[in-house]
Amino acid sequence: MAAVDSKEKKKFLWGYRDSLRQVERLKAEIEELHTMRSVSAEGSSTDRKGWKSDLSGHMVRLEDLEKEKEKELRNMVRSHEQIERAINSLEDTRERDVLFYRYVKGMAWREIAEKMVYSERHVRRLHGWGLLHIKIKDVLECPE
Repeated sequence: MAAVDSKEKKKFLWGYRDSLRQVERLKAEIEELHTMRSVSAEGSSTDRKGWKSDLSGHMVRLEDLEKEKEKELRNMVRSHEQIERAINSLEDTRERDVLFYRYVKGMAWREIAEKMVYSERHVRRLHGWGLLHIKIKDVLECPE
């Protein structure tokens, strides 16, 4: 695997915030599917003409969809863990803090500077050093 440039590292790190939004959406979808399955199970009854409605096929499809969403959710959690492992692998705590605040917490440069009691310029410098030192390749190749 070739060396990873800063642009690719930023994209990987911003993936934390993206996957966080996806995790929330997936949780909502799973809950919705679960509710639909519950309602469908309660609703299998006899219709006006005396026919027994068979919802078993519908129930199986809902269950399969729920399993797919749960698998996506596990993948998102795995992505979070990879990003956290990459950030935590940095030796310099200041670089680690800047990358954490920026990519995990989604803080603006000014907010990070205030929190760390540094100038914005110094925070950006630490960010650059952190990007230079972070080893994305190692984290992606590590099975866990």
